[in-house]
This record gives sequence, C-alpha cells and structure tokens, in this order.
Amino acid sequence: MKKFTFILLCFLSIGSITNAQKKAPNGWHLLSVEKDSFYGINLEAAYNFLKEHHKKSTPVIVAVLDSGVDTAHEDLKNILWRNPKEIPGNGIDDDKNGYIDDVYGWNFLGGKDGRNIDKASDEKNRVYYAYKERFQGKNLDTSTMSLEDKYLYETWLRSEKEINSSTEDQTNITYIEIALKAIKKNDKIIREDMGKEEYSFAELEKYTPKTDEAKRAKMSLLQTMKMFGIEQDVTNTEIIKEIEDYVESKKTSFESKDKPPFDYRADVIKDNYNDINDKYYGNNDVMAGTSKHGTHVSGIIGAERNNNLGMDGIADNVKIITVRVVPDGDEYDKDIALGIHYAVDNGAKVINMSFGKGFSPEKKWVDEAIQYAASKDVLIVHAAGNDSKNIDSNENYPNPYFLYDNKRADNIITVGASSDIKLSNSLTAPFSNYGKNTVDVFAPGVRIYSTLPGGNKYGNLDGTSMASPVVAGVAALLRSYYPSLSAVQIKQIIEQSATVYDNDVNVYKPGTRDKTTLSELSRTGGIVNVYSAVQLADKTKPIIIEQTKPHKRTKKHK
Repeated sequence: MKKFTFILLCFLSIGSITNAQKKAPNGWHLLSVEKDSFYGINLEAAYNFLKEHHKKSTPVIVAVLDSGVDTAHEDLKNILWRNPKEIPGNGIDDDKNGYIDDVYGWNFLGGKDGRNIDKASDEKNRVYYAYKERFQGKNLDTSTMSLEDKYLYETWLRSEKEINSSTEDQTNITYIEIALKAIKKNDKIIREDMGKEEYSFAELEKYTPKTDEAKRAKMSLLQTMKMFGIEQDVTNTEIIKEIEDYVESKKTSFESKDKPPFDYRADVIKDNYNDINDKYYGNNDVMAGTSKHGTHVSGIIGAERNNNLGMDGIADNVKIITVRVVPDGDEYDKDIALGIHYAVDNGAKVINMSFGKGFSPEKKWVDEAIQYAASKDVLIVHAAGNDSKNIDSNENYPNPYFLYDNKRADNIITVGASSDIKLSNSLTAPFSNYGKNTVDVFAPGVRIYSTLPGGNKYGNLDGTSMASPVVAGVAALLRSYYPSLSAVQIKQIIEQSATVYDNDVNVYKPGTRDKTTLSELSRTGGIVNVYSAVQLADKTKPIIIEQTKPHKRTKKHK
C-alpha cells in the first residue's frame, strides 16, 4: 500500500498516528543512539571497525525484485549490474539465457511489443474468478483432497469471504473521497493564486497568499498534509494522483464482486500463465514508467557512497540487478518465482523483495524458487507489510513457510519497520506488520531518504518496503567483507546482533496505542545494528551448511 493511503487508514482507525515532532535529519536511519540520539543502524561505527581491522571488500551482487529502477540516476548508475555477456541493443540473446538484451536485468511485466503492465488487479479477485466455477456452492470434503487442491480450495473460500465483506473498506473509501474532494478544492485555489500548476508542500509553506481565500486554502492543505504525515518534498500533483489511484483500485476491487477484473496480463504479456515452464516472456525495459519504488529501494541498499551526491547507501561494494516484477497492484506468483531464478542464475547473493499480498494461489512456484535460492547460498530479505497486522495469524505472502510440509526456509529474513521516538513516539512504525514468530527483526522504515526517478532527485518514503532494503544493505555489506560466511550464517548474525532496547523505551503495538515490547512483535525483539553485526561476523568461523533440495513439482502441477 502506498505511503499516504496507509497513513490515512491508520488515522481513520486510531484517530491520529502521532503527536511527535516529525523532525529527523536525512539519513537518520544510518545513525546511532549513542552518538546521534537516533535509533538507526550505527553504520559509521561499522565502517570504522572494518577499517581498523584492515578488512577488504569483494563485490556482491544484490537483486532488487521491485517496480523498476532509474538506470540514469546519478547516485545509482555506477553501482547497477551490467550483464557482461550481453551486447546492448543488438536484439540478440548473446548469453543465450532466453532474455534478449537483458543488460541491467529483466522486466517480467512487459510485452514483446514494448508495452508494460503498470496496474494489476488484486490477487483475491483473480483467485475468486479463476476458481469460482470449480468451487462455488460446493461443500467439498478437504480430507480427500491433495495438499495442492486443499490449499486452492481454502484460498478460494477466503477470497469469496473477503469479496463479500468489504463494507468497512467502502466506508474508508468514502472518507478518503471526502478528503480528496477538499484537497482538490483547496489545491485549485492555491494553483490559481500561485500561478503555477505544481508545487511542493515545502514551497506552499513558504508561500504568502494574495487573497484571504488562498490563505484559508493554504492553512487547510498544510494541516491535512501534516495530519497525514506527508513529507514536504511531495508535490500536489503526486499526492492527488496517489489518492485517486488508490480510490480507483479499491472501487475496481469492489466491482469485482459482480464482474471479473480486467486481465492486464493477457493483454500485454501474453504468456501461458498456468505454465511455469513458459518463462521467456517480458522485455528489457527495467525502468518502464513505474520505477519510483524500486529506485528508492535500490538507493537505500547501495547508492554510491562518499561521492558528494544526494545520499549514501549502506553497502559500499555492490552491483544491483534490477528485476521488474511489481506492478501497481498485486504481483503475480509466476513473476516472483521466475524473478528469483533469474537473480540467482545471474550471481545474486542477496535478494530484496519489498512487496507482499494476502493471497498466493501459486505459492508452490515461489516455494520452489526460494529453495532454489537456498541451494545456491542466496539470502532473501522480505518486507513484512504495511497493514498493522499480526502476520502470525493473518495471511501474508511470500512467507517463509513451505506449502507442503510447513517447514521454515532458513534463507529468508522477514523485516518489520521501526521508527524513532522523535518521529512516531514509538520504536515501531504505526503501519508495520508484526509477528512474534514470523517477523525476524525490525529496521528503520519511517522517513527514509533515498534516490527517486529523475536523474538527480531524492526524497523520503515510509514503509516496510524501506526497512527491508536496510537489512538487505546490511546483508550485502556482511557478504562483501566476510564472503566465506554462508547465507544462513549471515541471517543468524543479523538476528543475533540486533539491538534489544530496554522496556522503558516506548513501543506501541502498530495500529494501536497499546504499549508492548519488540520481543512481543518479532522473533529477536530487536532493531538491526550493523556495527554489532560486523563485530559478530568477525568472530564467526565459516561453516558449510547442507542445503535442502527443492521440492519436485507433482504430476498434478501444470
């Protein structure tokens, strides 16, 4: 869910997300409590330790499975992976991997004609109509079903229930539409008074209106933006479009109760979705038109350090493979599975996945891809999600539990979003999902400053989508300076070195004003600390961990 809309829904559900002063320096997530009084990851101390101990780094490839990336960004262009076996622009599959001109990575959301999927429907709606004829009105005995059929049936029943019980969502959309109407009205007044069509809220704050009507409009807009936690560098056009897109997607979801969602995939990609072996689809346009999210994530992990531009990433010797698999809407399991395979086959040792959804009908494909990554010693970092829910008891995919035996993958880290007391009055972000058994660690995910599309643009975004690349960046740094350590060891080091703060530090259960502890919200009860992590890595002896073999697909799989 996008930044404004999940903050707005938090506001609607609990009254106000924070009374704290929303002030923190750009890059606060890299700072430390001891030196800077911010609950960041203590990056400077980590690099000082590595320097003092004369540690040398080796290049590490990190795959970002996301919405795309701005390949021309000043802070990213030097750290992006380039396929050494591919000759750019010659229209030939030089490395014979099935993907033509995959110079920076691959776009699994593209068509051979150059078009790209920007929007996609909710997975619950796709599931509902895919299996409606097969399951609706039938009281089936699950004890006689195969594991796969039982999973599909139970998934379909859940989709049917959610589609038929959307009253609360419809009420929330009504409130959002009322807020949007007021924002548009005041925005029109301000645009006319300023004589310009686009402005940031920082510009609005400094602007002196010419009329009393514009003064009232300015005050109303600023109050709304501050109430909902909108950053000052966001523009009027960006926020209005984001709210409009969210309202449109929700209304489309409501309408799906009566009619199937539009099949964007069949229109653009034209693959046989039900065949996981039909995998040579897409195109090489990794930027497409939706690269904001992926560009921001990539910068957090590895934006070029110490170049006197914009901001510094966490890891200092990475190459980022761009794998575009995330549309505006729910991603497709097939793209995720094949995206993981693509990343692993091209040398990635860390994969960041800042996305998630409530339904995963082809989870078996994703499970197999995760096991493939494990067999190649690849660590996967996944965002916990932004719904203020306990994902121990609420469905959230991808997850580390395998469909067939419920065993847990040991090469996945699931990350919740932490905040700072100065930002949220709590160490937890108000929107973050949590789970004592499922979420492994927390990492900074509020007001994270990073790269944005446009060549030389930067800005702040919120979400577990930002917390996950913080951990991915830490993992990449560890794998770079301690290349003999396995993916499983890196995961253990990150977890064991996380900082567990005393109970007197304010922690709210996300989405509420109920006080709790991080130990009740995650397995480790801690926030990632890269300084402690490098110290622990320095003491850790490399071991060979036997990797599990991927499950074989049964004959019933298509």
